[in-house]
Amino acid sequence: MTLQPGLRGTAELTVAEADTAAALGSGDVPVLGTPRLVALLEAAAVAALQGHLDAGTTSVGSSVEVEHLAATPIGATVQAEAALVAVDGRTLRFEVRARDERAEVARGVHRRAVVDRERFLQRVAAAGS
Repeated sequence: MTLQPGLRGTAELTVAEADTAAALGSGDVPVLGTPRLVALLEAAAVAALQGHLDAGTTSVGSSVEVEHLAATPIGATVQAEAALVAVDGRTLRFEVRARDERAEVARGVHRRAVVDRERFLQRVAAAGS
């Protein structure tokens, strides 16, 4: 694996009813819910790694620290971006941001770990037994 800082990825979402805080149980208002926003930021980080991981490996999220700065209504489009800023062994640190048509919606840090896909799935299966 030869991952270097500078990789970037994006993800986009047009907010639907199912993406709202009310639908996700993270609040009772019909705006983009923080859990869905975090998933979008993670998707941008995954996109940054597309085609850059060794065969048989994948990445899994390990931490997210996000400030949700502004509400996004149903029907608005949110664009997320992740930039790989540090590689420490198998740990990857991304700076993440999201914005809608009006303003910056979120910013923060997301960490992912590079893992062997088969071993990871075997450990998950063993833990579930």
